[in-house]
Amino acid sequence: MYTDYTDIGADTTEGYTISLTSRELARRTIGDSGPFDRIRQRCSISVGDFSMAELLRFNGDPVKAGLDALRAGAPVFTDIRMVQTGIQKKGHNSPVTCILDIMSSTDTGGKTRTSAALLSLGNRLTGSIIVIGNAPSALLILCDLVKKGVRPALVIGTPVGFVNAAESKELLRSIDIPSISNVGTRGGTPVAVAAMNEIITMFAEMTGTVE
Repeated sequence: MYTDYTDIGADTTEGYTISLTSRELARRTIGDSGPFDRIRQRCSISVGDFSMAELLRFNGDPVKAGLDALRAGAPVFTDIRMVQTGIQKKGHNSPVTCILDIMSSTDTGGKTRTSAALLSLGNRLTGSIIVIGNAPSALLILCDLVKKGVRPALVIGTPVGFVNAAESKELLRSIDIPSISNVGTRGGTPVAVAAMNEIITMFAEMTGTVE
């Protein structure tokens, strides 16, 4: 077993043992050649399916972008509260906020609430980390904002579903922005949270803030 394994979210002996054992299985199955494999491992564990590893895509050096953003204390914005709740709050100083809680208006203009919230934030998204695990419509809007000049530091986009989920992630991969996404209709909150938390864990290891 690996004695240098870190899980800053495991705060009991039993929890740590379960996490360590799961990670050992993932390392054996997926490989352990670098930070992308670490994210593949964690995302696969989050959904209980090692085939998730093959679906993940990394564009524009997203791990470095995420680490740099955390070092700068950049805000982390999430599409839904479930993603916000799942993201680890220890090991970094970046505020983690659900965009639904900072909408400038209750009028959505016929759009989904997450899409309207992103539009209302506009340039405030520049330099931030954006984690979308549920809302394909929001990811489509975000891609449009990026094309118009908004520059997030990192986008983690893994929305799940049969309507625009695969298409929104494909669009994300086509634009010049650091991103983590997955191919197809699968994904969801667990995958998005796992990817973000693994980057946070790497950051905590680098900065010596592992508790």
